[in-house]
Amino acid sequence: MNEAQAVNAFAALAQETRLRIVRLLVEAGTAGMAAGAVAEAVGASPSNMSFHLKELERAGLVQSRRAARSIIYSAELGALSGLVQFLMRDCCGGHPEVCAPAVAALATCCPPTRETADA
Repeated sequence: MNEAQAVNAFAALAQETRLRIVRLLVEAGTAGMAAGAVAEAVGASPSNMSFHLKELERAGLVQSRRAARSIIYSAELGALSGLVQFLMRDCCGGHPEVCAPAVAALATCCPPTRETADA
């Protein structure tokens, strides 16, 4: 992720409803959620939801797909991972204790699997 992409992603996330949407879609995983279900979960009107989802899609943080008559949205996990990596890449400046709390927090919610440990 380059600086311009990071700025666009942070701009999209710098709004309460959009931040809630991304967190909800991360929890939903690859299955995603229908736009109406997302709107209901975050308490937004359909027109507002459409605006917010378009902003998040434009920033590359969510993706959509059609399933019958619904549009299913899911978090773009690669982009979100890239954003976190962009922030953390140079964080410690040779002092790993600076980043240790963030790494420890991720380790407790996302323990390595055999595949990620072998990678």
